[in-house]
Amino acid sequence: MTIRVLLADDHLIVRQGLKALLAREGFEIVAEAENGRDALRLAQAHHADVAVLDLAMPGLNGIDAGREIMQASPETKILLLTQHAEEPYLTSAMRAGIHGYILKSQAASDLVHAIRELHRGRTYLSAALSQVLVGAFREQAGFRQDPLTLREREVLQLVAEGQSSKEIAQTLGISAKTAESHRSRIMVKLGVHETAGLVRYAIRNRLVVP
Repeated sequence: MTIRVLLADDHLIVRQGLKALLAREGFEIVAEAENGRDALRLAQAHHADVAVLDLAMPGLNGIDAGREIMQASPETKILLLTQHAEEPYLTSAMRAGIHGYILKSQAASDLVHAIRELHRGRTYLSAALSQVLVGAFREQAGFRQDPLTLREREVLQLVAEGQSSKEIAQTLGISAKTAESHRSRIMVKLGVHETAGLVRYAIRNRLVVP
């Protein structure tokens, strides 16, 4: 059975390379996206077997796009493809329920195998990440409960990307008043009183990549 794949990366040349690699191996590329929101929309339309998502995408990062895709299309497995091997990225992905996580530096050797493993219902990590995850588990620091809801994480990323409440409202399809309310609740939850503090928190927790 042909495995149906959705590709999402904001760099066209990366998508083209991945598409060529996967096509040679017999996968069907059902859709391509250049950001997390397009990936979610296309996932809802196509219900691919596996969604390969870049972690650092504008508007909606790969981790939160993966969360929403899993809600909208539970049969779709999520594979993050990224250059970031640092523990906070990995533990955020695991906490979100992401099925696989591989490094772009190892994509040529890992990607095909990872997609097939996810399609079989298994999880997959690049070998270099195993020790990172073990270390985080031992310290338990990486598995603290996230104080923010998914919608609050979305709003926070957009704030950190420089969007105003009005722009956030347009992006998310909500009222400006609701966007401002989300922003206020985020500040209360995080004990932050200015936008710069929100940006620092978003960077520290890998909602955006500086």
